[in-house]
Amino acid sequence: MKLFNFIFIVLFIVAAILQYNDSDPYIWIPIYLYATFICYKAFQKKYTPVLYVIGLAAYSMYAVILFFDKTGVLNWKSEHHAESIVQSMQATKPWIEETREFFGLLILIVVLLLNMLWFKRKMK
Repeated sequence: MKLFNFIFIVLFIVAAILQYNDSDPYIWIPIYLYATFICYKAFQKKYTPVLYVIGLAAYSMYAVILFFDKTGVLNWKSEHHAESIVQSMQATKPWIEETREFFGLLILIVVLLLNMLWFKRKMK
């Protein structure tokens, strides 16, 4: 798990840096840095359950919002036929940005859940 967390520490720092040019960096930089902090604590083999609960709750709530938003994932899937989200972002296609953000949150949620499950298993 040390390697797993080291990799995600690096990836989440890079993701936070890349958010600097985003339209809402004040939201996304803290989101990625919070996950970086939790992975860093896990890398040190320190487990604070309340940090995981806060992160998972916040990320999950925001993911639900992005899923049901008028330009969110449902809109991307139903009205835009799940068009590729790896193309360049255009202001005329906000559903691409919303869908990318949703999948970013899913990655964050999965990483936190894997760490949480690993710590719970280790404690037994």
